[in-house]
Amino acid sequence: MDFTRRDTLALGMGAVALTVLPFRANAAADDAIAAFTGGAAMADTGVTLTAPEIAENGNTVPISVESEGAVAIMVLAAGNPTPGVATFTFGELAGAHAASTRIRLAGTQDVIAIAQMADGSFAKASSNVKVTIGGCGG
Repeated sequence: MDFTRRDTLALGMGAVALTVLPFRANAAADDAIAAFTGGAAMADTGVTLTAPEIAENGNTVPISVESEGAVAIMVLAAGNPTPGVATFTFGELAGAHAASTRIRLAGTQDVIAIAQMADGSFAKASSNVKVTIGGCGG
């Protein structure tokens, strides 16, 4: 098969688009994390994120988060066009510092939970969810 200059350019632009889009989604997640934490360091313990390893349908993926002593927990889907999924805020009288919901995932990606503790520190947990049918228009 002979490639014209136009064919080569189209293939190259497609490759660039496929390469740049995942980084852009991750950059949006990084920006959301920085806004929530103010750039503070995060511990890798103190948050429990429960998500399925494989989700057959990205339209409804069950997750739950728990962090004893948290005042807020933010959940992100790093590969979604808009990564912010939910932020749960707990008052002083909250019995359990846990929440569960169903989220939408565009495809296989990391789900991230970041907890803000009462002392102002932060902790995170993440889970990679393999999606067989995307839920955000995919």
